[in-house]
Amino acid sequence: MCSLPTSIEAVVFDCDGLLVDTEACWTVAETAVFAAHGHTFGPEQKALVIGRTVEDAGEAMAQYLGRPGAGAELAAELLETVRKELSRGAAALPGAAELVRACRAAVPIAVASNSPRELLDTALWSAGLTDYFPHSFAADEVRSPKPAPELYLTACETLGVAPKRSVAFEDSATGIAAARAAGLYVAVVPSLPGTDLDHDWLGTSLAEPELRAWVRGLGRDTAW
Repeated sequence: MCSLPTSIEAVVFDCDGLLVDTEACWTVAETAVFAAHGHTFGPEQKALVIGRTVEDAGEAMAQYLGRPGAGAELAAELLETVRKELSRGAAALPGAAELVRACRAAVPIAVASNSPRELLDTALWSAGLTDYFPHSFAADEVRSPKPAPELYLTACETLGVAPKRSVAFEDSATGIAAARAAGLYVAVVPSLPGTDLDHDWLGTSLAEPELRAWVRGLGRDTAW
């Protein structure tokens, strides 16, 4: 049985690595930045930047690479490369479109992403998910993005629901911290294997049968 409540009134999704397979784009870009500064890039380095805003990732890379004060420069390098990679397209992850469609038929939904608006819109459009979301919120539209709770609080306020009556779907520790701080239940599909993440529900895919059963229990016919 899924450990998520069926009495919730809204669902808020992260985007990168959760709905859309953009982490490959980010990894290519991150690898290029590290290589340009004489360092390899692997799981340890990925854990430093995953789920962060571009600006925070730049600062984390600057510290790791021993270049204090170079955060903005590294962030600009990262953003430019991600922009190029994402322009080639990114697909929806398994089960993402079906889950989003089913949740939307039952309760209000939104996206809360730590990407800037430009990259968020490109990712959703590329994956064919744009029309499912009347509401989406990007990192550059709030004062304090994840791991602060503002993105999730803004989403819930816009949807007219209490955070404690909402579920967040996340893939990273940064996003989970934001959802927890805002007071939402948290469903997690990790994009970085082998990580121990806080959760109310944990799975390997958005296509898992448990989630299908959970959505059917939300009280409306979702046509799954």
